[in-house]
Amino acid sequence: MLKSIKVRDYMTRHLVTFRPEMNLFTAINRLLEHRISGAPVVDGQGHLVGLLSEGDCLRGILSGAYYEATGGNVSAYMTTEVEVISPEADIIEISERFLRGRRRRLPVVENGHLIGQVSRSDVLRAVKEFAQHDEGHQAVN
Repeated sequence: MLKSIKVRDYMTRHLVTFRPEMNLFTAINRLLEHRISGAPVVDGQGHLVGLLSEGDCLRGILSGAYYEATGGNVSAYMTTEVEVISPEADIIEISERFLRGRRRRLPVVENGHLIGQVSRSDVLRAVKEFAQHDEGHQAVN
């Protein structure tokens, strides 16, 4: 039963994260270094306070070009309205949310703290493993 598969079981736990006070160009370098398109922004207590994407970085660079003042902190450019998911959500719920929205990944938050991230590929991996496990049980019967 797919509803028994929880986000907690397939989320990525070791994430690149940014701090609000981090310099924008430092964040851009980390995105490039890790070959990722965005990352969560957390405060000193590990609370999720935003997301910084490649698009946010481009907006920061463009606004700097217009005002001849490039740079600034991540907090000036990050997205603060962030859709999150619980680690106890099931694969069906996260699949529905991915299909409804344009998101490719969602931060996983428990008790206000960022504990991981789940992506569309994590969901596909979960379903693949479930199907292979199910096929193995059918072959035995």
